[in-house]
Amino acid sequence: MPIPSDWLPALAAFESAARHQNFARAAEELRLTASAVSHHVRKLESLLGTALFTRHARGVALTHEGRQLADTAGKALADVGDVLRALGDVQTERNLVRVTTLHSLAYTWLLPRLPSFTAAHPHVRLRIDSEQALTRFDESGPDLGIRLGQGPWPGLTAHHLMDETLFPVASPRMVGLDAVRAPADIARLPLVEDLARQGWQDWFRAAGLHGLHLDVRHTFSDTTSALMAAVLGLGVALAREQLTAPYFAQGSLVRLPGPALPGRTGYYVVYPAHRRPRPAARAFIDWLLDQPRHPAPPPP
Repeated sequence: MPIPSDWLPALAAFESAARHQNFARAAEELRLTASAVSHHVRKLESLLGTALFTRHARGVALTHEGRQLADTAGKALADVGDVLRALGDVQTERNLVRVTTLHSLAYTWLLPRLPSFTAAHPHVRLRIDSEQALTRFDESGPDLGIRLGQGPWPGLTAHHLMDETLFPVASPRMVGLDAVRAPADIARLPLVEDLARQGWQDWFRAAGLHGLHLDVRHTFSDTTSALMAAVLGLGVALAREQLTAPYFAQGSLVRLPGPALPGRTGYYVVYPAHRRPRPAARAFIDWLLDQPRHPAPPPP
């Protein structure tokens, strides 16, 4: 029996609301209002004669019947989406993978590794966006992203890529560096920082030093700029392990004494939960997840 055409908008709204467990997030994804999503869901409940959600003060939850329909609707709409994208793809777009990530990770971790990916997949083209704004994964958005955070994120499938640790670095030519023997000596030097959630106070506490007056000379919105400031001798930077390999290999930065502070966040490969990655994107995801097992390539 074919599905009546007037059921389809309601089914789409229900599937999104079920996946997000939230009408507001479903509305954002579908570019509707939350009241419109609620109207579609209530219409579907009326047509079926059964409740699909239980409503409470903190949100909504699927009923047993709602879960049954959500599982089937999610798979069916994903299958339809796959076919529509395959039919709509032109050859030049089929092998294009759109990636969003942090500028610092793209510059120091991803780019040095890309030659191995392009050698294995010469037909795949990449479009890498490193804008700071958190990207919307709608139909016109990227295929996947690499995020620094704790996860999970509503509406996204997330695969853990690697963890992070923080430690101090400086230019080997920085004035006063020859007097650094212990973490307490670093506190006497000018410091640079980025806007990460973990900073110098956290690192000095991990080193057993409290109540210090720190001379933070410069603050940058991104890690790449903070590391370059350290390269130029402007101060000591609190670096992330995954981002420092090129600087160490070139000798432009050296690690200073003190502990490696475990990061509160890690890197994750993410993509929309409702959208299966196309073959080119799947190849790039599999390659990314394999990279932490391999040492960083030498700089050019």
